[in-house]
Amino acid sequence: MIRVLIVDDQAMVREGFSVLLGAMPGIEVVGEAEDGRRAVAEVARLRPDVVLMDVRMPHMNGLEATREIVAADSGTKVLILTTYDLDEYVYRALRAGASGFLLKDASAERLAEGVRVVASGEALLAPTVTKRLLTEFSKLGSVRTNPHERIEELTERESEVLVLVAQGLSNGEIAAHLVVAESTVKTHVGRVLVKLGLRDRTQAVVFAYEEGLVRPGA
Repeated sequence: MIRVLIVDDQAMVREGFSVLLGAMPGIEVVGEAEDGRRAVAEVARLRPDVVLMDVRMPHMNGLEATREIVAADSGTKVLILTTYDLDEYVYRALRAGASGFLLKDASAERLAEGVRVVASGEALLAPTVTKRLLTEFSKLGSVRTNPHERIEELTERESEVLVLVAQGLSNGEIAAHLVVAESTVKTHVGRVLVKLGLRDRTQAVVFAYEEGLVRPGA
């Protein structure tokens, strides 16, 4: 069972997500929290696999809570919930270690799928707001003029895989594009993460855009 903690300052939202996810096979809602501070405490107490995290909350917002949860290195993944008008905090939440984001109006099936994807260690970037996220990269992220030293450690194929990951392709899609086995892609992705010292695919996406390997609109 995938254990989920729901964090939102609106009780009706928490209850709604709890009912939706509770009806999905393989998912168990183990707790709720009304703000970031409480979320950090509940993660330490309950050790959930995934936290559904709202962004704007009193006492401690989702960005600060995400940073603390990830820093605790408990293995809990954070999935940010946002509105269609992409909040500027989302970009910084991804940098803080969130594994992705979903829209608050996502269907029950999409929400459950998102929880499963994040729990498995994959990144999740909602397609309908990815373009807005990339706009935030342009506004908030400063592309470095001097490439990160660790980039030089990547082989040509690993660099190619990193770019494709940053463009939002899944392992299967990358395998088809490069005409290789999906297991080979998984190996390349793993090596990229290790060489660059990155936690997961989401951080790889952030890294690629910040380093100028991929640019919004390219």
